[in-house]
Amino acid sequence: MSSPQYSYQTLLSDLSSLSKESPFFTFSSIGKSLVGRSLPLVIAGKGEKSVLYVGAHHAMESLTSLILIRFLSDYGRAIRRRESRAGIAAETLFEMRRIFVVPMLNPDGIELQQNGADPANPLTDRLNAMSGGDFRSWQANGRGVDLNHNYDAGFDAYKKKEPSLGIYGGGPTRFSGIYPESEPETAALCSFIRSRDVLLLLSLHTQGEEIYADYRGHVPPGGVAMAARMAGMSGYRVAEPEGPAASGGLKDWFILTYDRPGFTLECGKGKNPLPLSDIDDVYLRLRDVLFSCPTFL
Repeated sequence: MSSPQYSYQTLLSDLSSLSKESPFFTFSSIGKSLVGRSLPLVIAGKGEKSVLYVGAHHAMESLTSLILIRFLSDYGRAIRRRESRAGIAAETLFEMRRIFVVPMLNPDGIELQQNGADPANPLTDRLNAMSGGDFRSWQANGRGVDLNHNYDAGFDAYKKKEPSLGIYGGGPTRFSGIYPESEPETAALCSFIRSRDVLLLLSLHTQGEEIYADYRGHVPPGGVAMAARMAGMSGYRVAEPEGPAASGGLKDWFILTYDRPGFTLECGKGKNPLPLSDIDDVYLRLRDVLFSCPTFL
């Protein structure tokens, strides 16, 4: 790689450090990836009203995992020091709201994108055929399914479009899978959401400095005002996704299923994968959004 990226092993190390620094957070997992990697979950807060933040659906977007780890570290520090963030006392936020954080949904894809295929993996020959042996532009999971097209929101219509996009099976990007939630990563996340009363969702992607708040033109109650507030805090633009990005995503499924506010944040600007050196600027632009969203409820 031309520049270092945020790896799964670094994530696990950072979570271990965070568990020692902020033992009032709860550290768990929503399940396992295709290859068997744990999909970490951090629970921050005690309140009955819950929000969910999800990072790294796509393998070139590991910066979103680091954004969420930076948020958790910042939150824990603010609690320990009895400080405020975005005008909110951190201790009060912790008592009043519960924030679920899934920092890295696609560890298998991230490992492929950063290090190539593992010779011990029985899927390696297939993956090399899909990629031509070059995983630098890989976005999918460990068997060539784009996780953010694997949700049951416009899935059938998108499936019919795949041939016109040159998609006939697994590959680096955009293949939606055989059926919705066919992948263990998306199935685990949807199962988790179904088991919890999540009232608001943020799905972090890179890049473009945009906020998507609708599914096929529909914005759930309160969503327009929330998106406008997030735009004001971050300087991002409220926009509508175009083309293949307009269906099959986590935000789309959440809105369609629950009619509750769900947002995609296209974090940072540039060409994927964004360099880790962007983290300070990207996080500072989003910090007030991450701390304020639970108070929207």
